[in-house]
Amino acid sequence: MTDNKTSKKLTRVGDDETPEGSSPVNPGTFTPTGESKRKAGNFRLIAVIAWVIAIAFEVWAIITLKKVPVNMTMLIILIVADLIFAVAGSLVWKKANRLDPASVKDKFRFFVQNQLGAIISIIAFLPLVILIFTNKNLTGKQKGLVGTIAVVALIIAGIAGVDLNPPSQEEYAEQTQQVESLNNGVNHVYWTKSGKSFHLYQDCSYINTDRTDEIFEGTVAKARELKNITDLCDRCERRAQKEKEALAQPAVPEETNPPAE
Repeated sequence: MTDNKTSKKLTRVGDDETPEGSSPVNPGTFTPTGESKRKAGNFRLIAVIAWVIAIAFEVWAIITLKKVPVNMTMLIILIVADLIFAVAGSLVWKKANRLDPASVKDKFRFFVQNQLGAIISIIAFLPLVILIFTNKNLTGKQKGLVGTIAVVALIIAGIAGVDLNPPSQEEYAEQTQQVESLNNGVNHVYWTKSGKSFHLYQDCSYINTDRTDEIFEGTVAKARELKNITDLCDRCERRAQKEKEALAQPAVPEETNPPAE
């Protein structure tokens, strides 16, 4: 496949010598590298610690609610702290899932693994919200103020925890096979910091713009891991298909002049 050079800065991410995206035993599955699994494990540990701290702040807030008079300032501080750690845990957990995605074949595990942030957010805020609005030590205005803050925190944490486009092993394998079929069997793509698609050509006009100063290159899995990119550039796809079709065309033999009589 022809790939003209670009004047933009190229930054390689990962090592194409040991590409991610498929298993030599079963090409239809995705097998993350050992390094990706290690990173995913570390991220998940950090996420769990953050969530435990968030729930600890929730418990502290509940204890504060039971004291008379209720320290409103402390209660608000604890809700905000709960929110910070809940959101931080969800963001790190999502990054771990992009490194080591679950399989859609196990629907329960797939759902729990990808939506665990939202589940933890409900645990970290819903009991507190209920206790605030049913607390007899708070006036109506106090319930309205701190209750609104807690509900907003629950919504923010829930949104941060939900994954509307969860990664899966099957999706990674399918995308990798698509790229390899168009790219002479090579799992290699390009993307930018602000782009939403990965590309087969470094000189694609969609990424060679005045707004682009750096182009990243690596595997499909790396593009998903770092930028959560799941879409192949339509222009690159059409260009690659045309090049494959051109190469598949049989050569036309040259006409030879008939011998002179």
